[in-house]
Amino acid sequence: MKPPKKPDTAASTARFLRRNQTDAESLLWHCLRGRQLAGKKFRRQHPVGPFVADFFCAEARLVVEIDGGQHAPEPERTRDCQRTRYLESLGYRVLRFWNNQVLLETPAVLEVIRRHVEADCSAPLTLPSPPEGGEGTETPAPARGREKGN
Repeated sequence: MKPPKKPDTAASTARFLRRNQTDAESLLWHCLRGRQLAGKKFRRQHPVGPFVADFFCAEARLVVEIDGGQHAPEPERTRDCQRTRYLESLGYRVLRFWNNQVLLETPAVLEVIRRHVEADCSAPLTLPSPPEGGEGTETPAPARGREKGN
């Protein structure tokens, strides 16, 4: 069986990613869908310009990204930073969590997202930088974006 063809536009990438979500994305979507978190509407795998946000809340101007270990190496981190700068230039806040955080610390992840959704969107919100080591850290990763489909 051949692997699925890689999509060529943000919209087709979003459709592909919705059909092929990770366990962490599936778990978080179960908690966010249907206005379950602070009554806000979230979309999953939503195109924002040339990128696809894992989770997107237009009302709170918030993008939530869930990363696996492939985002730890330097080339991907650089792309993630560029993506975050682009999203922030459009006025979005970006939260980033590791897969392990979502799977093992779901209530804490949801609390961070809830605080950002309920916060005054004009006030800058910062999170502590995670300790070195990437996957498995206990604090949210720095706010930065990632290009889907690579």
